Amino acid sequence: MGVFLNVYKWGVLAPVVGVSTLLLGLVCLLLCAIFPPGLAGRWCGVVWARINALFALMQVHVQGREHVDRARSYVVVANHQSQLDILVVYGWLGLDFRWVMKQELRKVPVLGVACKRMGHIFIDRSNNAAAVASINRAKTIIGEGTSVFFFPEGTRSRDGTMLPFKKGAFRLAVDLQVPVLPVSIVGTYDILPPDTVSFRPGRAKLIFHPPIETSGCGSEKIPALMKAARAVIAAAR
Repeated sequence: MGVFLNVYKWGVLAPVVGVSTLLLGLVCLLLCAIFPPGLAGRWCGVVWARINALFALMQVHVQGREHVDRARSYVVVANHQSQLDILVVYGWLGLDFRWVMKQELRKVPVLGVACKRMGHIFIDRSNNAAAVASINRAKTIIGEGTSVFFFPEGTRSRDGTMLPFKKGAFRLAVDLQVPVLPVSIVGTYDILPPDTVSFRPGRAKLIFHPPIETSGCGSEKIPALMKAARAVIAAAR
């Protein structure tokens, strides 16, 4: 089985990931010039994610969709344990959203430009002023059913244990008085752990939890919001 997966990884999966990223990135750039960036991004993002999840031999199951009102805007927060989390979110989140993503992704050929055209927000965590400016930009995007997505840990967990949350997502939710939508991603760590290209087939889950309302909350409530969101995300199995 190990030999087969190794041959499959380099002979099938790697070429599919490379070609799909290049082609759909270019298609996205074209569609962004014709259609609203959010709409073009959803079309291309869903197709790209589902193709690559299929070839990565990963099944994704969604739970708790009933907690989500697509007409509302949310600050969506999720745990981050694998590169495959990106496929799960793009392919199955089902919301009009803009991603707050690390600055390094801007340098990825085609993908970085496509993400910028789709309106995603790059954040430089090494530069506090730039990071604040990025969060302020997010404030101009959210609304009328458009949400903002964060991995509040800031980076992937290396051992599957959830890292402490950073405040940016929760400060944004309080400032705009929009609900925090906690989402758990389960199973991707076992399929593709961090710092490796070795994968194995498996099942992942995307679990939506009830939104945490921020109406009437001030900045003093941010630690409690962080604690509540982290607890419900961590409890999912």
